[in-house]
Amino acid sequence: MKKLSALLDWLKVYQLENEADPMVTGIEMDSRKVEEGHLFVCIEGENFDGHDYIDQVVEKGASVIVANRMVNTTLPVILVRDTRHTMAVLADVFYGQPTHDLQLVGVTGTNGKTTVTHIIDKMYQDQGKRTGVIGTIEMRINNKKYPVTNTTPEAPFLQKAFATMVDEEVDGALMEVSSHALEMGRVRGCDFNIAVFTNLSQDHLDYHETMEQYLQAKSLLFSQLGNTYDNKNQKLAVLNADDPASTKLTRLTSAQIMTYGIENTSDVMAKNISITGKGTTFSLVTLEGCYDVEMKLIGKFSVYNVLAAVTAGIGAGLDEQKMIESVEQLEGVPGRFEVIDEGQPFTVIVDYAHTPDSLENVLTTINEFAEGDTHCIVGCGGNRDRTKRPLMAKIAEKYSDHAIFTSDNPRNEPPEAILADMEAGVEGGSYTSIVDRKEAIETAVRNAGPKDIILIAGKGHETYQTIGNQTFEFDDRQVAREAIRKHLNS
Repeated sequence: MKKLSALLDWLKVYQLENEADPMVTGIEMDSRKVEEGHLFVCIEGENFDGHDYIDQVVEKGASVIVANRMVNTTLPVILVRDTRHTMAVLADVFYGQPTHDLQLVGVTGTNGKTTVTHIIDKMYQDQGKRTGVIGTIEMRINNKKYPVTNTTPEAPFLQKAFATMVDEEVDGALMEVSSHALEMGRVRGCDFNIAVFTNLSQDHLDYHETMEQYLQAKSLLFSQLGNTYDNKNQKLAVLNADDPASTKLTRLTSAQIMTYGIENTSDVMAKNISITGKGTTFSLVTLEGCYDVEMKLIGKFSVYNVLAAVTAGIGAGLDEQKMIESVEQLEGVPGRFEVIDEGQPFTVIVDYAHTPDSLENVLTTINEFAEGDTHCIVGCGGNRDRTKRPLMAKIAEKYSDHAIFTSDNPRNEPPEAILADMEAGVEGGSYTSIVDRKEAIETAVRNAGPKDIILIAGKGHETYQTIGNQTFEFDDRQVAREAIRKHLNS
């Protein structure tokens, strides 16, 4: 808890109405979660405006309001130009600026964020370090799981989580950092030590509109590493030397840079890559030496993820040989190239691939070791970037023998309209459209021959499907298992 006056000491530009100095017990932007003594921040969103909920938060016991216009209340009101920016400052201060006491690693990029943080997490833990992870699948602090609603949560949630990590004596905090979060300022106040860039390909253009704006959002993580050099708080940018976007990131960061890659000369490289259906082998070359790596993860994209994680680990001071041992022990990440085995004579793989680039990466990897036909089940989300729909369909039709287009999370769009957008990308091609995702999976399982491979793409670890305004339980992995068992017993 802190007095309001202690928080106001950190604000430079504000106006205080209904002056008082109450005790603040927490910071909240969701009126439904306000408790006694909370400071409530009015955020203007696309579908709501926090300024409209003053009566509700007062009734729940809020002690202070932060707003960008005067509201009708007797509570102290902090008037500011940008409530979201102010919320970041207040959350950081209220929770004691916890990231100053953590080694914070942020991972951004279109694909690979979850896998890279998962690999880094294992490397840290295998070297006796306590970890905290915030990402798409979950938040974990010392292996205790907590629910999250966004890949990168809002500032009050983040700073409270980091404060818990400090209390739990965490050594390394690892976070997926989405472009939305960077654009919206959710990570303002987070003192990152290492920023990792995986890659850039088309996604979220419904939000960012252009690839240039999308890259600009990603670049904020690297420009926000700061402009000073402190030996006690060194900053490092880890960049993919094979991705052209790294050129711009190099210009926009003042931090020291360490690169990784396969094609272009880098500080950390993979050479002599060999991919099979059982795993991947390659030679890992660092500034310190060369290591032979034999891992269970499959595909060139997996090699890039490992390179990103190892490079970040080197920057964090981890032992290289022990990192290699961790990589070789990795079993994989839920919903990322996850093999579903119920004893069937064909292979079923569930993967989160939901962008053109990630879908192509997964399918080309499968085709490198496929002995039979490849079946690809894929859909596109509703109320999201329409321009990638024909691209996804074209890639599925091009790189698989049997392309099945189906629903993903149609949300408030008719699934038939989404499928029509996809079909526009494969005019004259061979494909099947099945609106019901469960039926699509069952169809592929029923039609698969021995040694065939079925890829169920797009949802990965997700355990739900959103249709209209309703969310239903739906897990590709469970649906696939049931379809396989039904097929084997028929």
